[in-house]
Amino acid sequence: MREPTVASVMTSPAITVGPDTAFKDVVTLLADKKISAVPVVDETGHPLGVVSEADVMAKQEFHGGNDTTPWWSGPRRRARRRKAVGVTAAELMTAPAITISAEEPVTRAARQLAEKRVRRLFVVDPDGVVIGVVSRHDVLAMFLREDTAIQDDIEELVLRKGMWVIPGTVTVQVADGVATLDGKLEHRTAVQIAEHLTSAVVGVVGVHNNLTYVVDDTTGAGL
Repeated sequence: MREPTVASVMTSPAITVGPDTAFKDVVTLLADKKISAVPVVDETGHPLGVVSEADVMAKQEFHGGNDTTPWWSGPRRRARRRKAVGVTAAELMTAPAITISAEEPVTRAARQLAEKRVRRLFVVDPDGVVIGVVSRHDVLAMFLREDTAIQDDIEELVLRKGMWVIPGTVTVQVADGVATLDGKLEHRTAVQIAEHLTSAVVGVVGVHNNLTYVVDDTTGAGL
């Protein structure tokens, strides 16, 4: 069973700016589009960096760059001080932009968002051109699916098409994203596979596996 890809949950097309875009135009775009960051791309659409709300706020923090920065300040503070005098997207941006392929699984996006501690990833096509954005909100939205839709997927994609289980052999109930499996299968490994595949269904937050088996094919002993 194939996991949903980033392309299936991303927002597209991506709103972008060029490196020469003026400071005020960047701020206006962030405010008008109600977004917290925008990728900076070259003339071919390849990402150069990203300008976030934090980047543009440096101008206010350091009063347009007029505030001095003590020599003992850390590198991050000195970097913000440099952004405070920026007047174009290229001077404001943080580089490189963190990107992900549109064909990557959503779990990879979730892992990268957590590891990089960012709110969004910019999605690129096979040529490296920015085509969309996937945010934490997009990933979390996968867990808002209706229980009935999740149950249908488990019955159809996991049991019928994935495992060829005879209808009625296993019953499925889903409540608040938690799937409960009841019934009996021939082999212990089949019980384990059913749980594994069910947990991978979009929207499933947990699995209660009450399935029993006839033969323990992991040891050769039966129940």
